[in-house]
Amino acid sequence: MSYIGMFLTIAIALGISLAAGAVVIPTTAPASAANVDKALLSVSFEFFAFPGYTAIESTANCLANIATLRGAPPAVRIGGTTQDRATYNPSLSTAVNYTVANAGDAPDTLTYGPSFFTLAAQMKGDVTVGLNRRLNNQANTLAAALQAKQVMPNLLSIELGNEPEFYASGSPIIPGGGWNPAADGASQKAWFTSLAPSLGNIFQAAVYLQIPTWSTAGLVPMLGSAINFVKTFSGHSYPQSACGGASTNLQSLLSHSSIVSYTSRFRSEANAAHNAGKRYFLGETNSATCGGGGISPTFGAALWIVDYALQAAINGIERQYFHQGTIGNCQYCWWGRFTVGAPFYGVAFVSEFLGTDGTKLAMLDDGTSAVAVYAIFDSAGRPVRLLVYNSNFFNGSGTRSSTVVSFTGGNLPTSGSRTLKRLTAPSAMSRVDQGEAVTIGGGGTFDSTCRNAGTQTRETISISNGDLSVTVRASESVIVYL
Repeated sequence: MSYIGMFLTIAIALGISLAAGAVVIPTTAPASAANVDKALLSVSFEFFAFPGYTAIESTANCLANIATLRGAPPAVRIGGTTQDRATYNPSLSTAVNYTVANAGDAPDTLTYGPSFFTLAAQMKGDVTVGLNRRLNNQANTLAAALQAKQVMPNLLSIELGNEPEFYASGSPIIPGGGWNPAADGASQKAWFTSLAPSLGNIFQAAVYLQIPTWSTAGLVPMLGSAINFVKTFSGHSYPQSACGGASTNLQSLLSHSSIVSYTSRFRSEANAAHNAGKRYFLGETNSATCGGGGISPTFGAALWIVDYALQAAINGIERQYFHQGTIGNCQYCWWGRFTVGAPFYGVAFVSEFLGTDGTKLAMLDDGTSAVAVYAIFDSAGRPVRLLVYNSNFFNGSGTRSSTVVSFTGGNLPTSGSRTLKRLTAPSAMSRVDQGEAVTIGGGGTFDSTCRNAGTQTRETISISNGDLSVTVRASESVIVYL
């Protein structure tokens, strides 16, 4: 453990607020700094629900907010479990057609028509479309893919199947010999080889959740020459599960050291894709499976997004597509018909930290303490902003601790001042949908349609003898503008 990490750990254990030894801001981006894609924070829409999202005003406004903060629109992936239940009907007049017993249910089967892709063509950023492989109807999937390619100038890639490791034994795609990574690898290779002459080198491969048992690293050698038909590789990621009554833990979710440890598993996946000359994304991700359970609408989940997104970039993940599920029955969704949830505040905050000018990212802590420290650098290699995240858990009871982090270097003058912006809430448990105040910059919020509301302000912090100190309370984050 570094001196800084050890000092912070001791201070936290004692429950005191002290300045650790000053963190040195690099004057130029370190050689180890990670590249940051403009669409690092992107969005995945559940296949059957996608047309419904296009009818919600918040969808366009939230995506536009991210685009303004980053200088480019977020990418979109349309897929999920229901892509493998969907059959294309070129004669269907509506975008989707299905029946469910309750409005919050996902359909067991559905059809979709040409207007589905017309809606997808209206998305501002790159779009990846997930199509059915489980039903083993290659002709139907090809017809849909050809329609997508014809009407979608924003089409980035086509994904064949979703999390195939979970295909049930009765799935038509499964051969008599059973289903395992090798069988799926052979299937992906066969489908890419068969469809590429009509569609081109446009496929997103892998799309596994059970990493590393099912993995990009394992799939690459199985594809052989068919890897030439692959444009991108994708994995899926949910740190916790809310399926089947499983319990979730918010304190564990937002822990900086836990996030560092969890995301490190994707480095080998990203390396495998990059060594093959391909890009690597988390094509579907969020805080907990099956819609998110009780932790996902909280302010703690917003803080998790801040740290998780930055750790993704550091581990070579170029884009993360945060999943938006069934409208009205989705704890982890960033917005719905009536409320913009607390997690979107984290999205906006980390997007502002990365900014329109951020190109290189460095972590300045050692990843073992509760306090995260990052620096973002512009295209000239100059540090332009810092981010400090205090992942110590505050549930609203007792005294809220705080940590002081001091900085030096980075061409800070001997004296003067800088400004900071704070992301905060009454506690990690706070929920916007329950009337609690989550704010950016003291008073900045989002209204029910995801338009900016309130007033954001910056705090002034003084520089003394070339040092700059910031105070961050437990379950809180700040941006320092250099």
